[in-house]
Parts: sequence; structure tokens; C-alpha cells
Amino acid sequence: MTTTKNFRTLTIGLTATAVLAAGVGVANAGLPETGTAAAAAQQSGWDGVTREQVRIDFGKGWVTDAELTYPTGSNGRLPLVVFLHGSGHNDMNQTLPEGKGSTFVPLAQAASRENFATLRFNKRGVTGIGPVETTDPAQLNPKNPYRQIQLDAASVVRFAAKSPKVDPSKIFLLGHSEGTNVAANLAAQPAKFGIPKPAGVVEMGVVGLPIEQLLTLQIFGRLLLQMHDEFDVNADGRLTAAEASDGLVGQPKEVADQYRSILLDGRKVLRSTDKNRDGQIAIDAEAGPALRKITHIDDYPNLPDLDQPTIDYVNDIARYPTVSQALPKFGGPTLMLNGENDLQTPARAALVADAAVAAAGNKDHKIVIYPGMAHTMNITPKFTPEFGEPDKQVITEIQGWLKARR
Repeated sequence: MTTTKNFRTLTIGLTATAVLAAGVGVANAGLPETGTAAAAAQQSGWDGVTREQVRIDFGKGWVTDAELTYPTGSNGRLPLVVFLHGSGHNDMNQTLPEGKGSTFVPLAQAASRENFATLRFNKRGVTGIGPVETTDPAQLNPKNPYRQIQLDAASVVRFAAKSPKVDPSKIFLLGHSEGTNVAANLAAQPAKFGIPKPAGVVEMGVVGLPIEQLLTLQIFGRLLLQMHDEFDVNADGRLTAAEASDGLVGQPKEVADQYRSILLDGRKVLRSTDKNRDGQIAIDAEAGPALRKITHIDDYPNLPDLDQPTIDYVNDIARYPTVSQALPKFGGPTLMLNGENDLQTPARAALVADAAVAAAGNKDHKIVIYPGMAHTMNITPKFTPEFGEPDKQVITEIQGWLKARR
């Protein structure tokens, strides 16, 4: 599902554009990998691991490519990790934009080193690494898109449970962004989806709050936060012309232009925003309404930067429980990881979800909030994040957690 370039860049992870990115996964975010260097990158790190190419029938005319991995020479049935993507048309690696690597490959390799099997799959509508997409609109934008994502994920788990390499009582779900919601929904009602109860759930970039709140943060709220954090040095809640001008220094041009349009008229504050004519702009009371107008956030979900398939997705996922509502019904081991700098699925959402799991009586739950990390679990600036593979400390945390529950 595609939106404008600016919105995709802003939100890799949850919505069908990418948040629930890579909060918007990663939608049409990269180009297919080609050439010797890319091929070598795909092969590195897999020493001692058998990579079996498999195909999984999702129904409704779509059979997806997937990769089942397991330690070479392993005997008997192994515990398995199923990887569940962020929103958008992600390939099995969750390939990141701008040649920044992938989310799932280093995690699958780490799990392999602990004698786990892993299963990664292309989402419906994706035909290859890149991601490469089909031209069939019915597969790219199915009716009830989030519901279909749930059903496809359940098909993957059922496929895994039937593999002679897999212990069906030891299937772990690892979700990123949108995938955290999918994992929680499946784990809360495994019988409903025809899957065995998961052995554990790992959540990265946790969808612990309703989609409307998360998208409001991504599109509107983050702008106010940035003015408070980076423009308002004396923290009085108001911006002089000098503070506004200083705040534009070092900003990407399109960001600077957006702020300038509501804050400045040459060397003075913009009169149309400075409603009380005191020569300063109150961030919340005066800049806030101006930003609400230019972002059209009050028209949610019918926003100009969201195409119809994305609006359909937003409406559909809103019908289902969030992680905070679903995962407490699971009762099994849970690990939640979130970046402190995440503006797609903020750390507060993960804290809310973990508290709900604890309140339900789960004794095996853990949450880690990483300073300096954003939605793709890499260390990066808060308001101008760069894509990147999960930081080593994230990989180590997941690896150790899996090892302890093998």
C-alpha cells in the first residue's frame, strides 16, 4: 500500500504505508537487491545453517515464497521463530529503504546460533526481495486488509507446525510494529486461528495504543514535540522569532519549510499564527491549531497523505484489539522492546502493554526501553531518524531470551 513519499519516509512501521515501519512496516521502500555485493550480503552470516526455500498457500489465489532455516545437521524437532512484519508490502527479510539492510535477517541468524529453526515469509502481494510487488490489485489490497494479514500469519504458523523440523509446542512469534499486534491477536486466541498456542511472544516497536492515537502522533503530534524539544530552549512554551529561526537551523529543507510556513514572516513571527499579537507564538495554543489545519488531522482517517487502501487498512485494524488489550489473554512468556526515540509506536505504548500483561498475572514478562533508539530499533536522532538494522544489544537481548526458553 502506498502513500506519498514524505509520509512513507516519516512512518516506516504501523500503517499499511509503513508504522506499524518499519509503525508504517516498509511499503515499496526499496529496490530489489542486485549484483555481487548484494548477493554476498544475503549469504553472509548463514554459516552452519540450512536455508530451505518453501512455499506457503495463503488461499484466495496467493502462494507465497518463504524460507525455513535450521542448523545444518540438526536432529529431531526444533523450536522455531516465526517473523511477523511491520505494515506495508514487506518481503521476508523486511528489507529496509535506502540500502540500510533488513530487520529480520540478523535476528534469524542470531536465533539459528541458539539452535532454533526460523521461518520468514513474503507478505501477500510480494513476489521477491526488495520488496518486489505483484501487479494484481486484489492481492496487494485485499478486502479487510488487516484481517487478511492475521489469516496469512496463521497460515504460516500452521505450515510451520506441520514441518518435520519443527516442534509445534515450541513456536515463538516475533513481531515488529504491525507484527506486534498480529502476534498478540494470534496468541490471545490460538484456537480461533487454528494454530497451537505459541511458546512465547517477542514484540519490537509495540502497538500498545489505538491506531488513531499512533497516527495522530506520527502526523501531527511529533511536530509539536519537536518544537518543544528543539526550538523552545528556555522551555516557556512560547517561541520568539529568534527561537523559531534558530530552530530551523539544520532541519531538512521540507521540514524547515513546513515550520516556517506557520511560524515566520521574514524576521518576525507570523501574524496569522500569533493570535494574541504578543510577538511570540504559543506552541500548543497557537502553533498547534495551525498545524492541525495544514496536516488535516481533524479529518482522520481521510487524510490527504493517505490513499484509499491505507484508509481501508486503518479502519480495519481499528476493529481489533491492540497489544495492550490482546496480549494479557495469552499468559505465556513475553518480551517487549521499544526505542525511547520511537515516534511511530512510542515507548509509552510499550509500557502500557507490559503493565496490562503484568496486571493479568503473567509472571514471565519483560520490557526493555532503549535510549537513543527509534522504530527500526537502531540508534538514531529522534526527529530525523535514519533506517538501520536492529542494534547489537537488541539482537543479544532476543537471543538470550530465546535461549533461556528453548
